Amino acid sequence: MSPQYDRTRRALLSALASLTVVKMAFPASASANTDNSLKTERTLVIYLSRSGNTRVIAGVIHRSLHSDLFDIEPAIPYPDDYFQTVEQAKIERERDRDLRSPLKSSVSNIERYQTIYLGFPVWGTTLPPVVQTFLTTHNLADKTLIPFITHGGYGVGNSEALLARLATHARQEQPLVIECDQERRTTETVTRWLSTISR
Repeated sequence: MSPQYDRTRRALLSALASLTVVKMAFPASASANTDNSLKTERTLVIYLSRSGNTRVIAGVIHRSLHSDLFDIEPAIPYPDDYFQTVEQAKIERERDRDLRSPLKSSVSNIERYQTIYLGFPVWGTTLPPVVQTFLTTHNLADKTLIPFITHGGYGVGNSEALLARLATHARQEQPLVIECDQERRTTETVTRWLSTISR
């Protein structure tokens, strides 16, 4: 792969991320955007993204469904360095759940949403610790939960099983699973997948 192709690919990903996502500001104990009073069924797209791949998919879903949008962030940001982030996530996975880093903000009005799209990258063959924290601090009972999962080539690991265990009372739909070295095809893949979800 040429350096020029790699630079172009990164530029395309950055452009897509900035075009497809209108990021909302959420203070602590935040409420998602409430400018949807005419909707009969409220939809929320929630995502964690480190490199931007999952953010691109979240943006496509958000724009296509005119949903609200929430970015999962830890109170203390993960390091910029990839290997330091991997090490920190490993440490967090080994902690008791109550000792994991808190979230920067939460969705205080999550009860108003019936459908939740949850996006995350697979970290160390499992669900990222900060997403686990989100699931254990938000009640998704009786909601339709539709995951979209990105990975770097090693598959989903046990992330689906762990997600099902942490969101026991949600109605979980078939996830989109995508290897995200395919940015050129991401938008088309997500659009085709969305057409298969009954709304």
